[in-house]
Amino acid sequence: MALSLGSRIGSSVLIRRRFPVVGAFCVLSLSFSSLSFSSISSSSFKSGCAQSSFSVAPLLRSKFSNKASSSGGTIKMEESSKTVPSIVVYVTVPNREAGKKLANSIVQEKLAACVNIVPGVESVYEWEGKVQSDSEELLIIKTRQSLLESLTEHVNANHEYDVPEVIALPITGGSDKYLEWLKNSTRN
Repeated sequence: MALSLGSRIGSSVLIRRRFPVVGAFCVLSLSFSSLSFSSISSSSFKSGCAQSSFSVAPLLRSKFSNKASSSGGTIKMEESSKTVPSIVVYVTVPNREAGKKLANSIVQEKLAACVNIVPGVESVYEWEGKVQSDSEELLIIKTRQSLLESLTEHVNANHEYDVPEVIALPITGGSDKYLEWLKNSTRN
């Protein structure tokens, strides 16, 4: 089925409104030395990425450097001895009561500095050969990387599910005061 130019442009605008980071991702995923704003090809419109011979790497390095600001802004994890390698861990729970109980035990045991409970998560997954769909709540747990094994054991021992979700993502930087608080609020 062929689309008219008008519907392709409308679709492109709709995609850009819904996914504003697509353009940023495209720029970051391309080699900055091959970026070119003077010669945009038709394939650029399909991906949403423009190609150019103009080098923006020095501009991006100066604008988005990871150096800590003198006013206590953001830092990279390895730049400060006041922080430790940290992670965010996702754990889903069946309901608010189970989430609060697990979150409280995690913080009381100093396995995490903070646990956010996000309601209204709909999970679609395959279990025992069938596609399932359940309403759940999501725990977003901020902790030290070194505590992942202990945290996973705690979740497995205190969770209602046979196979609870425990997924860890690295924290590569952020507010130095928050990351210092995270370190001081968790066990060694």
